[in-house]
Amino acid sequence: MKRVLFLLVLLLIAAGVLAAPVRVAFIYVAPIGDGGWSFMHNQGRLHLERVFGDNIVTDFIENVPEGAEADSVFRGYAQRGYNVIFGTSFGYMDSMVRISRAFPKTVFMHCSGYQTTENLGTYFGRMYEPRFLSGLVAGTMTKSNIIGYVAAFPIPEVIRGINAFALGVQYVNPDAKVHVIWSNTWFDPAREKEAAESLLDIGADVITQHQDSPAPQQAAQDRGVYSIGYNSDMSAFAPKAFLAAPVWNWGPYYEHVVRGVIEGTWTNEQYWGGMKDGTVDIVLSDLVPAGVSKLVNVVKRAILDGNMHPFDGPIYDQAGTLRYYKGEVPSDAELLSMNWFVNNVVGKVQ
Repeated sequence: MKRVLFLLVLLLIAAGVLAAPVRVAFIYVAPIGDGGWSFMHNQGRLHLERVFGDNIVTDFIENVPEGAEADSVFRGYAQRGYNVIFGTSFGYMDSMVRISRAFPKTVFMHCSGYQTTENLGTYFGRMYEPRFLSGLVAGTMTKSNIIGYVAAFPIPEVIRGINAFALGVQYVNPDAKVHVIWSNTWFDPAREKEAAESLLDIGADVITQHQDSPAPQQAAQDRGVYSIGYNSDMSAFAPKAFLAAPVWNWGPYYEHVVRGVIEGTWTNEQYWGGMKDGTVDIVLSDLVPAGVSKLVNVVKRAILDGNMHPFDGPIYDQAGTLRYYKGEVPSDAELLSMNWFVNNVVGKVQ
C-alpha cells in the first residue's frame, strides 16, 4: 500500500497537481477603490484567482509612488520568492529594469513601458481605438463645441489618447475644439476636479479625462453637462452626466502571462493589444442617443475588420503641417513616441 501511495504521489507531482502554487504580485500607483486604472488591474488579479484557484497565490500593494519607494517594493516581492511581478504604472519603468536585472529568475511585467530585459516584458493596449470612438460621442453631443480634456502627464501614452479622441470629435464635428489642461497627476481627485471646473468655466459642455478618479465627471454632473470617463464604467459616480468610457479588460492577458510562466513558454514580449483581442473596449450609457450608439458600433466594426484606423490620414498638427497624407497611417513606433497635438486641440504639449 505504501508503495502504491508513493507512486501515486510521484504521478501527481509529475502532473503538476501537487506543485507549489505560482505566486503573483501586483504593484499599483493608486488605490484599488479608485474606480479606474488600479481598480481595473485589480479586477485582472481577481480573474487570475478565479481561473487558477488553489494553483495561484496573489498579493498587491496600492498607492506605491514612482521612484525609490517602488524599488524597495519590487525588490521585496522578488526576495520573498514571488514568481511573477506586475508593475502597473509607466513611472515604475526604471525601477523594474534595475530590479529585474538583480533577480533574473523572477518574471517581471511592466504596463505601458518600452524597456525590456531578459526577464522583463512590457504590455499595454491600443486605447486609442476606443478613445477615438468616445470622441465620436463627444463630438455629436456637444452644443458649445468646447470639449474639455483633463490630461494626466505629457507623455506619449496620454498625448496619443488626446489626439485619438480629438480625431474622433473631428470626424463628426469639424467645428468642435478639444481644450486640454494638464493636472500632472494619476490620482488626485481634488486637483482633477479643479482642472475640470476650469474647463467648465470656459464653456465646455463635455468633459473627459485620463486620470483614475471620477472627479472630473462629478464636476461635469455638478454643472449639468456631460462627461466621458476612462478605465471602467464609471456611470455610478456621475449617472446624470456619464455618456461613455474607453475601458480596460486585463484578465485574459494576465491569464496568458501566468500560463506561460507555469508552462515554461513565457517570453519577454512587448504586447500591444486592441479591441480585437478584448484588451480595450468602449461602454456606452443610456444617455447616448440610439443613432449615436449605432454610429459608434459601425465605426467600431470597421476598426475591428481593419477597414479603418483612428489615425487614418490626412492628419494636420496644430501648426497646420500635414503630418500624414490621405491613406497614410502612423507606424506603431510613431504612435508610441507621439509628442505633438492634432489641429483641433487647444493647449500645449508641455
